Formats: sequence, C-alpha cells, structure tokens
Amino acid sequence: MPSQVHVTKSTELDIATGQTDGMVRKGAIVKKSDKVCASVMTASPHTSSAIHHHGEQDTIVYAASGHGAIISDNGKTRQELAPGDFALIPAWTEHQEVNDGEEEVTWIITRSGSEPVVVNLKGWGEGTKD
Repeated sequence: MPSQVHVTKSTELDIATGQTDGMVRKGAIVKKSDKVCASVMTASPHTSSAIHHHGEQDTIVYAASGHGAIISDNGKTRQELAPGDFALIPAWTEHQEVNDGEEEVTWIITRSGSEPVVVNLKGWGEGTKD
C-alpha cells in the first residue's frame, strides 16, 4: 500500500462501492490502505436500508447531518443518531439504517479492511439476498 498522504476530493467520491437498498454509499478512501476504508452514506427522507451486515469488518459511523437511526438486535433495538454522534457496529452485526425524518441524512463511515463489505439479507437472521 502507498506510504504517502492520499486526498479524495468530494467530486471524486465513487458510487461503485458496496450498496444496500434505500441508501447511497460513495467510496472515499477505498483500497488505499489494507487496514481501513471510508465512505459517505446518504439517505433521503423516509427511507431505510435493507437489513445487512459488514462481514468481518467493524464499522464506525459519524453522523455528519440529519437525524437517523440504527436498528439492531433482530429489529428490537433502535438507536438514534444526531449530527456529531458516533456509533460502533461490530463485525457480523445485523442492522438497518433508517431515516424517517424530513431531511437528508449523511453519515461518514469508516471500516476495518481495504474496501467496504456489505452483505444484504432477506430479513433478520435470514440468508443473503440473491
């Protein structure tokens, strides 16, 4: 991997990264390090992602704008995120992102691993979507 500073301009964010229904994810720092990657997730008002996990990757979320939530624990736990909040989603944790508000939500996502892993599921505790 490169041993120099890398900058990705906002105009260079890459939509060709792991996606889940209901959200738009754009790669920011992908395949620039073998240990970490970063992306930007945006969710329009009144949308939710598919239920999914990130395989072996731990995920840190920074809520940049808007008010959203992360649903986990087989749909039983809802944790709200407001601008400035952080969340940790451990590896293999099934979850769903939700924006049921009136404004767009933007989260900055950092994951362990060189590129994002997104495994979309049919439902809580179910197999992967085809």
